[in-house]
Amino acid sequence: MTDALELDALWEEFHRVVNMTSQELAAWLRVRDADENAEPLPEHAGTPTGQHVLAILQKRRTDLTDDDVRVMYEVVDTVTAETEADKEPLADDERRRHRLMTLGHDALRPPQ
Repeated sequence: MTDALELDALWEEFHRVVNMTSQELAAWLRVRDADENAEPLPEHAGTPTGQHVLAILQKRRTDLTDDDVRVMYEVVDTVTAETEADKEPLADDERRRHRLMTLGHDALRPPQ
């Protein structure tokens, strides 16, 4: 696993880019997977990465696994690349915004 300083920085960066709460993300994953005929069980809704992000949001820093750290790096890298690639808001690109929301990042939410 990474050293303590690197893990602290990753934890802070992950929580900066993942700007949805665990409740908001869980609701989004359920809505995203629902269709007119069926809706998956809440614990199975969303992509595997979205479910992993949700699990990380519900953990304490001291409980992170190596797999959690790997996913946190992936999410930070993906969200950073997507948001820096196009400095314009994602309001007009609904599909891209929804893809980022699956990772816990709502691009239309003002930075904190």
